[in-house]
Amino acid sequence: MSSFKEIVTKAVIGKAKKTSSNTFSLTPEEIPNTVLGCWVINHKFSGTKDSSGSVLVTGSFDVNVWYSYNADKNTAVTTKNFTYSDKMNIPLKEDHNITDASEIIVRCLRQPTVANVNIDGSQVKLDIEKELGVEIVGDTKVKISVEDDEDDYDEIFDEVDDNVLEEIDENYLNETAN
Repeated sequence: MSSFKEIVTKAVIGKAKKTSSNTFSLTPEEIPNTVLGCWVINHKFSGTKDSSGSVLVTGSFDVNVWYSYNADKNTAVTTKNFTYSDKMNIPLKEDHNITDASEIIVRCLRQPTVANVNIDGSQVKLDIEKELGVEIVGDTKVKISVEDDEDDYDEIFDEVDDNVLEEIDENYLNETAN
């Protein structure tokens, strides 16, 4: 016969991912003619619970743009730091809630990359795509089956052979003492 016990443990109570594309612009010191290259570096991010029970992921990254100017006679690189915030409504399992004790784990599933770039007058417009994954770890209960009938230990008895008892010299200690 078995009964059930509840164990309180930490487990993933919600998990989701979000792909986003945002347009950013930067203004270099010179008026660009051609964008020769651009890349995103130094991506940092973290997630927190907001007042509505959603997860707010805030982050930043640097964008380097290599461009030509002066009728394509000169080149330069400009760098700008951009910040973002993405609100994510994470579906939670089994009617759990995000509490202050919940741990929010944010992972970058696809690093920010420049999907499209174009020059608009003196500005460079960048479409940057990224994919973030969020896991929420919280307290949950697990039911396990517990067996009431434990197997008893078998008792082992030392068996003494009667022939061995007959061979014992009861006067041995007395003889060695003399």
